[in-house]
Amino acid sequence: MVVAELGDGYVTGRGECVPYARYGESAESVIAAIEAMRAPLGAGLDRAGLQKAMPAGAARNALDCAFWDLAAKQSRRPVHELAGLPAPRPLTTAFTISLGSPAAMAEATAKAAERPLLKIKLGGSTDDGGDAARIAAVRAVAPTATLIVDANEGWTEDTLAAHLEACALAGVVLVEQPLPEGRDQALADLRRPIPVCADESVHDRASLAALAGKYDAVNIKLDKTGGLTEALAMADAATARGYAIFAGCMVATSLSMAPAMLLAQTARFADLDGPLLLAKDRVPGLRYEGSLIYPPAPALWG
Repeated sequence: MVVAELGDGYVTGRGECVPYARYGESAESVIAAIEAMRAPLGAGLDRAGLQKAMPAGAARNALDCAFWDLAAKQSRRPVHELAGLPAPRPLTTAFTISLGSPAAMAEATAKAAERPLLKIKLGGSTDDGGDAARIAAVRAVAPTATLIVDANEGWTEDTLAAHLEACALAGVVLVEQPLPEGRDQALADLRRPIPVCADESVHDRASLAALAGKYDAVNIKLDKTGGLTEALAMADAATARGYAIFAGCMVATSLSMAPAMLLAQTARFADLDGPLLLAKDRVPGLRYEGSLIYPPAPALWG
């Protein structure tokens, strides 16, 4: 995780991002990209200019969220007011069950079976019956939970139909990124028994057009869009095109989740459990009560 700070000598705004190797990012490359903005920032670069000065990605996310936090502290007004949004309310977040054998996943699910929304990682080997056995094992120990599946680009054209059918039989309500980015045309040629959500195949507004006919929802993550500014604009554009919104996250602290709470207010599903997957969150952090997540206090962000 990388934290960017912007200050005016009186108050400081913060933003956190998570470099993702899948998109060619590292902590070193993100820090270098942020450091390269020192001169433009000193010359008066603002949040609007940042959108053109940097590409979408983790580095811009950290700076964009720091701009929002700084503006909130300078104006003594919460970010939702500055953005023209309603006050955020508590939300239910998904809780992630990591990929493993059917037995291991059933055991992990049993410990979280009381949670109302579970995100199940699939896309593993065919040992022990493969993904069909995994999702059936999860459903057996969580009969009332709403299930979302994240295949992490792990299926193929040959296995797609069977895996979607297995998920439908288990009552899964959404499947994320079943096929690899750039190799997902089969989704347009298949009757989808349940909605399919783009993740790696969508980053910002510019990538929405390529999803037509293949996806029913989009996973919007601030580290992909390059910050809250683009994330909110992308949500509006995606909704206008008829896509459901999924507010996602990387594994990170509450400082990363705080701005995503504003995006998640109008999302069909929210997956903001990143701090719950860490050994230790930052203090102060977000308040979690089971799967219920509360809006951030100003001391954290916004």
